[in-house]
Amino acid sequence: MSKNILLPTDFSDNAWSAAVYAMKLYKNEVCTFHFLYSSKMKVSSMTSISNKLVEAIAENAKADLAELKAKVEKEYPNPNHKFEVILSTNILQNAIDVLVEKEAINLIVMGTQGATLAKELMFGSNTVNAIKHSNACPLLVIPNQFSYVEPKEIAFPTDYNRNYGEELDALKDLADLYNSVIRIVHIDTEDHLNATQKQHLALLKLSLEAYECSFHWQPQEGKKAKAIQEFTEALEINMLVMIRYQHSFIENLIKEPIINSIGFHPNIPFLVIPQN
Repeated sequence: MSKNILLPTDFSDNAWSAAVYAMKLYKNEVCTFHFLYSSKMKVSSMTSISNKLVEAIAENAKADLAELKAKVEKEYPNPNHKFEVILSTNILQNAIDVLVEKEAINLIVMGTQGATLAKELMFGSNTVNAIKHSNACPLLVIPNQFSYVEPKEIAFPTDYNRNYGEELDALKDLADLYNSVIRIVHIDTEDHLNATQKQHLALLKLSLEAYECSFHWQPQEGKKAKAIQEFTEALEINMLVMIRYQHSFIENLIKEPIINSIGFHPNIPFLVIPQN
């Protein structure tokens, strides 16, 4: 079945790197990649800008999108892949929401930062907004200047405090691409599970019984972010997968965008799955 991949872009190197990762990840899959650019400016920026200038900016964006499409078709030709370009006058997140529904998008792929953000920011504002508000499909965040590696090792942190249903489909689809091993890790200060957690663990094992999995416990001696970081580095993980639900680690993560205050350095691709 053909996949629809949404690639928001600001024509930065980071956006290009994220697009290249997506094309390599799905090189053997039939896909349509939708490059999206939003030309919508903040109201405060519009007050002193003439209509002619706004039109000129839109025309330049159309030309940049056409150039981007030509570049990708030349540098990454693949009979499995088609490319579409979309110029939107909506603010970016609204444009994403519309296209996810209109084009039946299966996955959004973005870089961690755009073209103009300070290096100390962990996620750019557009990426944070997408993590917060993209509830209809998963979002894959690619670190800046990340060199593609097949995701043979996938980490899936969980606290076993809830049972997962269709949310696991995105994890399974990813593991199917390269017969990946799924490393499930529980991070906690306690060294045992309660009865409810044990039940959720049993159900998770049942749901993933067709996949090669291993189950790990990682002690949390400080911030959970640091424990996740240490786990992914120790096992040479190629991709981190997490489910976003209310009061989850991800919810806390995007409230604290400064790397030094949270201790989380996303140096591998990071798949965020919305809770159904």
